[in-house]
Amino acid sequence: MRGLLLAAGEGTRLRPLTDDRPKPMVEAAGAPLIAHLLGWLRRNGVDEVAINLNYKPAPLQAYVGDGSSFGVRVRYSLEPRLLGSAGALVPLRDFFIGQDSFVVLCGDVLTGLDLRPVIEQHVRHGADVTLVVTEADDPTRCGIVEFDESGTITRFQEKPSREEVFSTWVNAGIYVCGASVLDALPIPCPIPYDFAQHLFPRMLATGMTVMAFATDTPIFDIGSPERLQAASEALSAGRTSAPVELPKC
Repeated sequence: MRGLLLAAGEGTRLRPLTDDRPKPMVEAAGAPLIAHLLGWLRRNGVDEVAINLNYKPAPLQAYVGDGSSFGVRVRYSLEPRLLGSAGALVPLRDFFIGQDSFVVLCGDVLTGLDLRPVIEQHVRHGADVTLVVTEADDPTRCGIVEFDESGTITRFQEKPSREEVFSTWVNAGIYVCGASVLDALPIPCPIPYDFAQHLFPRMLATGMTVMAFATDTPIFDIGSPERLQAASEALSAGRTSAPVELPKC
């Protein structure tokens, strides 16, 4: 299976840790986050990974190389300007065309979630895309979703105000995409173009099947020093899985 690892952002909230490196190169439990991400993808059956890059790409490329040290094959997509999370698919269409499904993982997410049940639900329902969702204490900092008993998503709201909150279920930044996701991208594609803000609402509006997979498995968003620390502690305590035999910087 193939996957897209979104790694182009600056990670401004993690400065000064990101002054000289992209966010996935910040360390968690003694290894760069990118090592944990690639390890998770490999363990879940993703053996070919495209990584989009924009901000200070050199340290990540030097560390990951062709991906062989992590048991995957890596292709880089360098973006002169940020294309957005869904816009990142545009220069990678040839990489994903022909795949029945592929995985998209945000580069600031750390989890030990088993992806196999997500893929099984995705296939069983014939979904166009399946989002992993988790409950959040503060849904205003996330994209919230509403879904029915079958798991079909009926409503999105990206980073709502407190008055706009209609759900505590939030987008966890892990997607299983069907081939139809590529066809759902508008042509020409506006830049930047995001999954949650633009593409998923467009898919809903055109009658495509957008599903939720709800989980209580811990999923850490490494978006601030406090959440980075929480994720590092979870890794060290064994509350989420870590890759073995990590390459050293």
